[in-house]
Amino acid sequence: MWVKTKAGKNMPVDPTMISYRRPGAGVKAKEKIVTPEGEVVCADKVSSESAEGFGYISHFATCKARNR
Repeated sequence: MWVKTKAGKNMPVDPTMISYRRPGAGVKAKEKIVTPEGEVVCADKVSSESAEGFGYISHFATCKARNR
């Protein structure tokens, strides 16, 4: 699956939509998430009840073949 980023580039993403929340100031997020609108956000996966938004994990982050 592909999402066109705000920069106009196509980014491969995993097909499962996840819920996310950006961490507070000074706290590093664990994931880079691509929203359906193409915004790339640094955030953490959370339950849908506490979500700030929804998006996809970049396939580059999860691809098992990338280190071959």
